[in-house]
Amino acid sequence: MRRDARYAPVQDGMPRAAAAVRYTELAPPEHLTEFVHCFWELRTLEVLQEDFHYHALPDACVNLLLNQQDPRIAGITALQTTSVVLNLGTAFHYVGVQFYPGVWHGVPDEITDAYVGTPYTGELPLVQTSEAMLGLQFVEQIPQLVALVEWCRAAGYVRPNALTARLLRQLDRIRSVADMAAIAKLSTRQLQRALKASCGFTPHDLLKVLRVQQSFRRHYLDLYSDQSHFIHAFREATGITPVRYRDRYRA
Repeated sequence: MRRDARYAPVQDGMPRAAAAVRYTELAPPEHLTEFVHCFWELRTLEVLQEDFHYHALPDACVNLLLNQQDPRIAGITALQTTSVVLNLGTAFHYVGVQFYPGVWHGVPDEITDAYVGTPYTGELPLVQTSEAMLGLQFVEQIPQLVALVEWCRAAGYVRPNALTARLLRQLDRIRSVADMAAIAKLSTRQLQRALKASCGFTPHDLLKVLRVQQSFRRHYLDLYSDQSHFIHAFREATGITPVRYRDRYRA
């Protein structure tokens, strides 16, 4: 059973009209389920008539992104508390790895929250991995992505995070920062320091992200005090109201 089975980040916003764009997720092998939520692919099936705008949602995860149209272009991506709309153009093919919150321990300055369009120059074997996957179907690329994660583990970029794992396993019990602290068996001040050090989030910001993510699958009154509170928090995170989001993007 996946360690963080209660936390499954929702798919980012895919415009309903974009029928020629495909998003696919595949689960990692059992020995990586402590770290990896999924391997993913986002690609066009044909050249689009208009630029595609991808609504990336905050989820507290870190992604390794590989550009299969130009394997030199790669990067490490993550969002904090607000979404970003990315213009991906009319033809694209990306493959990536999505890590659970708190397990990525790479250099913070390498993480971007914007469009990745320049060659990768860091020490991770992102370009080599992308080059090795060229011409393969997504399912055939999984061994290369597994090897990339295992390289990151061996190099210390990916490590278990007992604190975030404990919080993610008990999301149903969390309504406040005080709840988070009680589950973590820490004072709120200790929780503040521990979360900031291990995943870069304050408890309040992490709670905001997790609530919005859960709101896609649970009734808002399970998470917020009232409808007004929910709409304000959702709009703050995504830029639009829940109704407009669901009308505009695929579920």
